[in-house]
Amino acid sequence: MPSPDPSLGATIASGGQTKPRLLTWPVLAWGLWDWGSAAFNAVITTFVFATYLVSSSFGDPTSNQSQLSAGMAVAGLLIALFAPITGQRADRDGRAVVSLGIYTALVVAVSAALFLVKPAPGYLWLGIVLMGVGNLFFELASVNYNGLLSHVTAKERIGAVSGIGWGMGYLGGIVLLLVVYAGLISPEVGWFGVTSANGLNVRVAMLMAAAWFGISAIPVLLTQSSAAKRRRRLEEPAAGDPGADSARRIPEMGTEPAEPGDIPSTGGVIGAGRHESILASYRHLWRTLRSLYRSHPNVLRFLLASAIFRDGLAGVFAYGGIIARTIFDFSDAQVIQFAVAANVVAGIATIACGRLDDLIGPRRVIMGSLVILVVAGNALFLLHDGGKAVFWALGLALSACVGPAQSASRTFLARLIPDGREGEIFGLYATTGRAASFLAPALYGAAIWVGACFVGQGAGHWGILGIMTVLIAGLVLMAGVKGPDGHLQHLS
Repeated sequence: MPSPDPSLGATIASGGQTKPRLLTWPVLAWGLWDWGSAAFNAVITTFVFATYLVSSSFGDPTSNQSQLSAGMAVAGLLIALFAPITGQRADRDGRAVVSLGIYTALVVAVSAALFLVKPAPGYLWLGIVLMGVGNLFFELASVNYNGLLSHVTAKERIGAVSGIGWGMGYLGGIVLLLVVYAGLISPEVGWFGVTSANGLNVRVAMLMAAAWFGISAIPVLLTQSSAAKRRRRLEEPAAGDPGADSARRIPEMGTEPAEPGDIPSTGGVIGAGRHESILASYRHLWRTLRSLYRSHPNVLRFLLASAIFRDGLAGVFAYGGIIARTIFDFSDAQVIQFAVAANVVAGIATIACGRLDDLIGPRRVIMGSLVILVVAGNALFLLHDGGKAVFWALGLALSACVGPAQSASRTFLARLIPDGREGEIFGLYATTGRAASFLAPALYGAAIWVGACFVGQGAGHWGILGIMTVLIAGLVLMAGVKGPDGHLQHLS
């Protein structure tokens, strides 16, 4: 694990030993990006703009949903194609912080541009394209953001810091949703005299979301920009040292012949590959995959397992409101109340379990969370006619396990990746996640179809089994993955 920046070196005494401080300014600055990113995840892609875009104002709602799904599928494909090579190129250029700033700024700009989407059929595809482009840039920004985790804290605190980030994301989403709902969506005349006429309340909410994310992202960009400069100054003396070349390269790759179009190797030091072609980047990525297959198959097994269980985790939240509304007869207001409670519980649980991650390791946190999710989910299926109290109890139990599993999945990789390869490996992490993102929706629908064959009408609760199938598959695959026990030696 790379050492955090020297400016983070404050420690506290603990039993005669020194222990890195947890809540340092770089950690809080890093977590604020997660806090602000909720503007895109919660307000734009989930609760406010997405529901606005599929409403009858834009045409037939069913057709709108199909077209939006198609647009998001295209965005997902582009993310899968570009996430690993953009992360890799940022690593090799030493520009992870710059790339984070550029992609974040693009997300903010796209979010603000959603103000232009008026409630009329002719604006549907403008909204879909902007959402798709925003998703692409958001995921590319996330690759670089995740890669900074190992630079803001020491190895002993990486689980707690990741948990703080995820938790701040959940809580930030709830705060912004409540602000938008109370100030713009709910009242007949909201702040600044905004009404629902011509969709103005939703459109102004997009400007607010853009400002929220942009302002929240500034601290980590400023903090890590100065930290990156210090790291470069420390590394520059070693740049001409032949013995230091192996510090930022994959040895197996160094023995492979260069392909036409590849940039001559500089030992992988910062600044290398700055003019590398896209094709050469894919060749480099392929060599990384071959190196992982030969030397670290456990990492590839983890990428596969996490891709599947992360899709199941996403399904828990994506279909939670639908299950509450259609199976447990929640009103719209009750769904919102549950959403607020679920995100608060998820945020608190994630922050708390971050410390557990540091104590027992991310693999055990993931396995424990998945076991509880499977048990609670199947109980929800069996007790589907038990009323609202059953959903509140089991739904909150499910919510409490989603965040810890997501956070521990991130720290699992962060504990392994050597300095200078964060963007590349987290790019693969994003790609594998996108590749499996069809599983939960597909199995949710398939399970309902199977249920209808057995019980006829009213088989909606069978969709729960579809999501549980994805989680069980991820759990089984994760059982064959060993916990991280050090860096990827052949990638260091």
